[in-house]
Amino acid sequence: MNYIGIIPARYASTRFPGKPLAMLGGKPVIQRVYEQVSGVMDDVLVATDDERILKTVEGFGGKAVMTRADHKSGTDRCYEAYVLQGKPYDVVVNIQGDEPFIQPQQLEAVKACFEDPQTEIATLVKPFTPADGWPALENVNSPKVVVNRRMQALYFSRSIIPYQRNKDKAEWLKGHVYYKHIGLYAYKADVLKELTSLPQSPLELAESLEQLRWLENGYTIKVGISEIETIGIDTPADLEAAEAFLKNRTKR
Repeated sequence: MNYIGIIPARYASTRFPGKPLAMLGGKPVIQRVYEQVSGVMDDVLVATDDERILKTVEGFGGKAVMTRADHKSGTDRCYEAYVLQGKPYDVVVNIQGDEPFIQPQQLEAVKACFEDPQTEIATLVKPFTPADGWPALENVNSPKVVVNRRMQALYFSRSIIPYQRNKDKAEWLKGHVYYKHIGLYAYKADVLKELTSLPQSPLELAESLEQLRWLENGYTIKVGISEIETIGIDTPADLEAAEAFLKNRTKR
């Protein structure tokens, strides 16, 4: 199978306008993401709605396309970019443009999900550990995932699921493996086309998680496991933390 990695990158952001162009270790964040993905996919493309991002990507030798500004999700932007680039691929991998430390092993893990020919959509999770602590588990910005024995997602929630009725909350992380969702998606190209035509669903609107729309419409989501912690950049404070992480990693 062949794979194209598409990186949606908007300029507008409520919490951090222009973050794809923010500098991290002397390079724009979007370049960091692009370089992490290159070499793992058969092709890589940035999907943007801003000329400044387009020119920046082309300036460091990357590929980018201009997409509409009115997309409601990265999935919709991904599909438009896929159509615009014009070449057929078996699988489209959607990599968030604010994940400069996404690792090749994580991308390979999501690609491996398609070794099962029944896989329609794939994503990644990371197990919570007792060391993560209760605050990390209850963080509503860190969705939790419940999976079945075939490692397919049963449900995603900002709440802690499952609820351990007969245990003290202090023991929950010791008594059950909870999974943290990593926002990396891959779709068979024909499935991606179908997903973009689906209307928003009740569960999606309730939790503000678009993947619930897919589950409500009967699609299956294969889940790969990663032990690597990702560092997303949502705010200027996150960028400072990422800068510190990069410096510490360089010193090792």
